[in-house]
Amino acid sequence: MSFFKKDVEDVKIIHPPVLGWIEKKLSNNEMDYLWRCIDNKKESAKSKLAGNIHESNNLIDRSDWFWLNTIHPLCIKYEKEFENIGSNLPVNLKHPYYLQSLWVNYQKQGEFNPLHDHGGVYSFVIWMKIPTKHTEQNRIPISSRSNCSVISSFELIFNDILGKSNSYYYKLSPEMDGTLVFFPAQLRHQVYPFYNCDEDRISISGNISLNTTKLL
Repeated sequence: MSFFKKDVEDVKIIHPPVLGWIEKKLSNNEMDYLWRCIDNKKESAKSKLAGNIHESNNLIDRSDWFWLNTIHPLCIKYEKEFENIGSNLPVNLKHPYYLQSLWVNYQKQGEFNPLHDHGGVYSFVIWMKIPTKHTEQNRIPISSRSNCSVISSFELIFNDILGKSNSYYYKLSPEMDGTLVFFPAQLRHQVYPFYNCDEDRISISGNISLNTTKLL
């Protein structure tokens, strides 16, 4: 017994560092601000989309309100919880982050965004209006695989220590309105379609990059 105990005490467990993402529920003030941005949407952003989505428009964050109050604090939070991904980029000087792009997507039934990643350092998605319930969507006849309920889902895809692909699903339903997911821009993700609903699913996406015209 003493040998077994000593053997156990000599065991060292190693947990390799793995990056993750941040989830945040937006306040009423943040949501009201974003709806005002949508009311004043700008030119089409469809040319930069990977997916089959009928309408997308650029948004303006006036006076950098959303950047300063919501997104920049998440950049700082990510560095504290994981690491500062931008510090690994091949630049000689230290540069601040900025909100490079912000856009709204209007997704109709049957439309989707295939597997892709983003440019920049960090990205985020915000669900503004989800008109369908995930559980109900995955009962319709087109959902033939009961063990893989991906209709009306947002999927993040990452590799484990053995290189095996893993997925994390956000099952989209109205209670997720106002949820923001902040993640590394190179993290692959995709958006599955929904069906039997004439309302648009409305979401906002954005990219954060280093502003190489400024120094810290």
